[in-house]
Amino acid sequence: MSRHGKRLGLLAQMREEAPVRLVRTIAIAVLVLVILAGGAAPAAAAPEGQVTWGIHISLAPTWFDPAETTGIVTPFMVMYALHDAMVKPLPGNPLAPSLAESWTVSADGLAHEFLIRKDVRFHNGDPVTAEDVKFSFERYRGAASKAFKDRVAAVETPAPNRVRFRLKAPWPDFLTFYSSATGAGWIVPKKYVEKVGDDGFKKAPIGAGPYRFVSFTPGVELVLEAVDRYWRKTPPVKRLVFRTIPDPATRFAALKRGEVDVSYWMTASLGEELRRTPGLTLKPSLANNSYWVYFVDQWDPKSPWHDRRVRLAANSAIDRQAINQAETLGFSRMTYSMIPSHFEFFWQPPVIPYDRARAKQLLTEAGFPNGFDAGDFTCDAVHTGIAEPVANDLQAAGIRVRLRALERAAYNKGQVEKTFKNLVLSASAAFGNAPTRLEAFVAGGGAYVYGSYPDIDGLFREQAAELDKKRREVMLHRIQQLVYEKAMFAPIYQFAAMGGYGPRLEESGLGLITGFPFSGPYEDVKLKAN
Repeated sequence: MSRHGKRLGLLAQMREEAPVRLVRTIAIAVLVLVILAGGAAPAAAAPEGQVTWGIHISLAPTWFDPAETTGIVTPFMVMYALHDAMVKPLPGNPLAPSLAESWTVSADGLAHEFLIRKDVRFHNGDPVTAEDVKFSFERYRGAASKAFKDRVAAVETPAPNRVRFRLKAPWPDFLTFYSSATGAGWIVPKKYVEKVGDDGFKKAPIGAGPYRFVSFTPGVELVLEAVDRYWRKTPPVKRLVFRTIPDPATRFAALKRGEVDVSYWMTASLGEELRRTPGLTLKPSLANNSYWVYFVDQWDPKSPWHDRRVRLAANSAIDRQAINQAETLGFSRMTYSMIPSHFEFFWQPPVIPYDRARAKQLLTEAGFPNGFDAGDFTCDAVHTGIAEPVANDLQAAGIRVRLRALERAAYNKGQVEKTFKNLVLSASAAFGNAPTRLEAFVAGGGAYVYGSYPDIDGLFREQAAELDKKRREVMLHRIQQLVYEKAMFAPIYQFAAMGGYGPRLEESGLGLITGFPFSGPYEDVKLKAN
């Protein structure tokens, strides 16, 4: 080909490739703009609006600090907003990776190592590091802190994003205790806490959760505001307000008037009215809450409760279904156990029929044909609605009790110090599994254990060191069977928390986390589009 022909061919090729080069240039320019804007995906919409909760209790500043979390679920109502955990229950997963992106357990069960998620930060901008994780664990002094101290040999920080827990012996429930049954795995900023002190932290808490602290008026309300970025998702609601309204009728009235968007702890009668009210929705959520009557004197040979027949009589005297219908419109679950049915390693006991005639017969066989004076039946005043019908049922069978309702602080003090006598209405709503519940309320040395049985204690020690899940399950089922056979308790039911929400909400958050009686996760709560 001539030189002239080559030039003509080159010009033709350039004309053909020009559109391709133009498209490529535009694409590169668009990509650069996207990167400069902050990423390849479209930015999430900025949080907007406010959601207000009517809550049934007065919030306590101690619940702003994960280090002081007791073995109850109430602090998590606040912690799911303000703070974040290495691992925690989320929708569809009771042990979901959170601040920890992943973790590993050594073959011998003696080391648990966590990898911290990239770019997670506290509300003051400080990154979450292994030192914060170690500090939060060592500072923890709430429920099961003694168990951690007895079983954890060391906490190591091999890298800024890695933390390793070394155990003295295999502990299959370490992750359950660390993630949800306690507040030990909920992380606070070391530098900030050391700067302001414990009291200063409770006055102005800083966490790594989806919402930051704005203000707290004791006995009135807590106000929180969405953070600019949160690893799981950007919260769609800008402001959360938790308003204290102890009286259920007043809470319901506030919900009807639109002053609150979500109301906790509805009574059955209010729940019925709520279902009949246009625009309002009743949302019962089967919770971790279990209720049972504890025979705290069963180990005293001089007490009537030492006789198993008397404990069986009390069990037969209680009309559980009637209490369920009267208190929770029948939504609570009859488990006949003090362990929630969705907990890992749960064993289903046989049904305990309501049979007043059998109760009286058992009392007669035990030497009480005319019944007996059973003394005080102590309860948390919040749970009087359950305790009163139980007391009436016992009374009708010949077990004469005096209901003693205490304010929560006094009740909790008595439970921890084990000062009660005769009968106690016990309850727990803590996260966990069957062994965490058994450790707290059944096994010798447990936080709320008045007495124990050698066969149960022996099995509990064995299962605590057993790494084979199937063999462990057999032992845990046997423990629960022994609890049932010995009639250590008179279980009532697994509670369905009666919440309600108003017409502004697309998603209330109620019932999203299995066993959690409150809204959560808060970054899932949504207002309806205008």
